[in-house]
Amino acid sequence: MRAIRLVVFVVVLAVAAVSAWIAYGIFGDRSRPAATTGVVIPQGSSFAGIASQLHAAGIIGNTQTFRLYAKALHADTQARAGEFRFAPHQTEAEILRRLTTGGAQIAKWITIPEGYTAKQIAAQLENEGFGNAQSYAGAFLHDTIVVDGFRTANMEGYLFPDTYLMPLGASPSTVEAIMSAQFLKELPTDAARKARARGLTVPQAVTLASLIEREAKADDERPLMAGVYYNRLRLGMPLEVDATIEYALPSHQTVITYSDLRLDSPYNTYLHQGLPPTPIANPGRPSLVAALNPRPSEYLYYVYKGHGHSAFAKTLSEQNANVAKYLK
Repeated sequence: MRAIRLVVFVVVLAVAAVSAWIAYGIFGDRSRPAATTGVVIPQGSSFAGIASQLHAAGIIGNTQTFRLYAKALHADTQARAGEFRFAPHQTEAEILRRLTTGGAQIAKWITIPEGYTAKQIAAQLENEGFGNAQSYAGAFLHDTIVVDGFRTANMEGYLFPDTYLMPLGASPSTVEAIMSAQFLKELPTDAARKARARGLTVPQAVTLASLIEREAKADDERPLMAGVYYNRLRLGMPLEVDATIEYALPSHQTVITYSDLRLDSPYNTYLHQGLPPTPIANPGRPSLVAALNPRPSEYLYYVYKGHGHSAFAKTLSEQNANVAKYLK
């Protein structure tokens, strides 16, 4: 009996010692991080992956106890991706709190879809906590950059759609600098030569790319659609792109009416020949490449036929037949 009591006592003592060690590691140990330490947590990281990353950076000590503590608090599902900066000498409990509440977060991942307008980007920035949409939109539609020696009218078309690690509280000028730098990086190196070969400046080619971005659904049809636009420009035909009218309307409409086609705007490509005065959206790389590398054809028309594809036509009678067939 005495031996059994001794074993129980030893077990209890061991459990108490382990519990004390775990508690100290979570609530008492302030040896980490030794200095201010930054870490970038990729999107889609599991909590196990985050714990391993924090351990490798010297921010936490034991990944297993950190994970168990987080799971007990149901905090393992609340960890955020982004860039974090942790001050030195914090407990693991404090690290977890700052990780899940954003207290140590200095940058956040944000994905800007292809084809978004400057106003849509501004609204998304506000929705994701970066600031006031009106301030961003005002700057985007006022500020300019120089592209291939030409001053742009504003930033529309040059805010490259991509996934960014954006600093929290970033000013409009900071966002513009980050996104336009990516645009210049993604712009094909031979853009100036190819644009001039087709009688365009690079900003005009970007404008044409924005039409492709808003109209095309499938990447393999983008060069063909670019060819349609070049054919119409060469013949002096109005481009007649519905998306340009959408851009000019005070609010977004999914359906363009016949009265909209009479809209008095330089963006109305039914009334005015040539390209609109600025891009109407921010194109991705496939549309930029297509605008500089159109696929030769005799097509002058197209209509969306569903399932991500368009029907192309050489003559107005063929176009009318396609419209009757696909736009019932």
